[in-house]
Amino acid sequence: MSEILTPEPASASEMLHDDEQVLDPLADVEEGAAKNRAKVGTARPSSLLYTYGPGAIMDLPGFSVMPAGLDDWEPIWKRREHIPTILEPRLLNVVRLHLGPQVDTLRRYPWQPKKGAMSKEGSDLGVPARVFPQWLRCTGCDFLGPLPRFSYTNTHPFRPDLAQFSHKSCPGRGGQKTGSTSRKRESPAVPAQHLLTCTNGHLDEFPYKLWVHRGGTCPKAENPDLKMRDANVGKSVGSTITCASCGAARGMAEAQGAIGREKIPQKCRGRHPHLNAFDAACDAQPALIMMGASNLWFSSTQRIIVMPRTDAEEKEALADKLRAELGVDQVQKFGEQIPVIRALATARDIDLTGVTDDDIAEAVADVLAPADSEEVRHEKLAKWDPVELLVPEWRYLQKPSLFPQQQNSSGLMVTEMQRGTRLHPRISRVVAVNQMKRVNAVLGFTRLDEMDRVNDLVSRLVKLTRNGKPAWVPATEDRGEGIFLQLDLDAVQAWEQEIRDSPLWEAHTLAHHNNFERRFSETAKVVDPGTRLPSPRYWLLHTFAHILIREMAMSCGYGAASLTERIYGWTETPEREGAAGLLICTAASDSEGTLGGLVALSEPTRLQGLVVSALRRAARCSSDPVCAMRTPRDPEDFLHGAACHCCTFASETSCEKANRFLDRRFVLNLPTAAGDTVPGFFGSVDAL
Repeated sequence: MSEILTPEPASASEMLHDDEQVLDPLADVEEGAAKNRAKVGTARPSSLLYTYGPGAIMDLPGFSVMPAGLDDWEPIWKRREHIPTILEPRLLNVVRLHLGPQVDTLRRYPWQPKKGAMSKEGSDLGVPARVFPQWLRCTGCDFLGPLPRFSYTNTHPFRPDLAQFSHKSCPGRGGQKTGSTSRKRESPAVPAQHLLTCTNGHLDEFPYKLWVHRGGTCPKAENPDLKMRDANVGKSVGSTITCASCGAARGMAEAQGAIGREKIPQKCRGRHPHLNAFDAACDAQPALIMMGASNLWFSSTQRIIVMPRTDAEEKEALADKLRAELGVDQVQKFGEQIPVIRALATARDIDLTGVTDDDIAEAVADVLAPADSEEVRHEKLAKWDPVELLVPEWRYLQKPSLFPQQQNSSGLMVTEMQRGTRLHPRISRVVAVNQMKRVNAVLGFTRLDEMDRVNDLVSRLVKLTRNGKPAWVPATEDRGEGIFLQLDLDAVQAWEQEIRDSPLWEAHTLAHHNNFERRFSETAKVVDPGTRLPSPRYWLLHTFAHILIREMAMSCGYGAASLTERIYGWTETPEREGAAGLLICTAASDSEGTLGGLVALSEPTRLQGLVVSALRRAARCSSDPVCAMRTPRDPEDFLHGAACHCCTFASETSCEKANRFLDRRFVLNLPTAAGDTVPGFFGSVDAL
């Protein structure tokens, strides 16, 4: 677990309005005041990677926080002489391609295990965060105001969940009676959930004062108090903002929808709360968004399975070690003195066993080699395809002769399994992944619209640092196990050609085109939607993977949300051979991902029964015939066919495409809306 650290409330409000302030989440409060603890919560690394990373809003029991940008992580890591990193050149090169050559390391989240329950190791480490939104609403009197108008309490050393903001002078909704001497109570405050965002990834507080006064100021007070009252059932939708001084009132329902967008500010201020900064200019029109909206934050990540390295990759890894541990300046200073470089590397715990002086000299030359120009980098990025990360994994799995020579340092152990005699003949190979290691890295994030593919437009990624050029990015390392199934490539190719000529594929193609052009981002204006539509074999593999995940979860000991897919499905090109395989795996940052229950299902007798059971279960859905015949018709733009939550959909943690590109008719022979039958790859369920 990584701790979430937040600064004292007074400092927090200053930091959100003063670029000169430096985030110090562990600073003591003023002398004589009760000490408020820095820790406000904990989160798993996977959660910080995909759900609550920098720029996202994490809803805590008493308030909400936003993990800060990477600039503010530096003071946290400087509390340690050694910063733990993850060395994986293949993934680091992809990060550099997208964010620039200045990225030199993949860093773990600031965390240190404790030796005992009451020990304090790592208590000064954690992910820095800012309180956001900074407009709160009193639950006792509906007072709506900025953070400094509320009091903060977080004094219990072992109960960060008790941290909260409160309104000390709360009179209650009935107010104080004339002549009453009763004490005003202290009521907890909750975040005001209305925010403004834009397609460029900016996020700002909603201007409640301007809203209730319709763009003007209060005629009776320079800084009036506001109230936020929930609407009574049957009257209107949303809350109502009221000015306590002049009595002006306005419902938040007016700000919703296309008409409401014309009533809110038409110019974005370019605010990045996670960076405590504003961009110089933003030409996008803001839109109203709620704090808990699912499209408020989309992480952009890349992941690889660590493979045994070639000699060239080992040399590249040594160069990355020198760059990360010694720094370019020190390597340049002593680059011609190999013994000095060796001594410095040894002092930094870099293992140089078996490394010759020539190897070190090559690594030094690699570190000092000039980086590609921005023009060249962008040209390479435009040609880059995320499939390139999967190709080395696919090629390794095609060479069983390499399996006995596995390098334990890579964390990968795979075993070629015997095919069961009753396993469907179109499943050509089964490989048990006894152990695996997966590395995940953060590239950035987007708002309103998810990246269709990581190299759509780099400008769409919201920057992680104030200058937009991070020297490192957060990464996690997971361990797990899995099962790899490979389909008959010739059969897949023949089936795919038949599917491409079907009316069903034409309907999916049109729906994808409509969906692409209706997105919030500007991507559709410069990208051909056809280049973003996965091939029919991907739909087949993706659907089959979901069917297997649902079936495996009932017998492997892992929950369905713990199982994930990795699809190797692309057609042949001059640069690479075609692929048709899938990996069902589980991975966790600890030993929970290697309990053995999943890989045990690769045994011939168990697997062949599991596949038959999964296919038979997929042939029927409680929503049939509606589900089985679902086909998008213009102007519909949903990206799935015969698939729904009852039969095929998986949890967000399991699916790499957010339950898009699924259709059971590509797996089995099922009737379509027109009454005909699309040739399913595995044929009729009656023949299983």
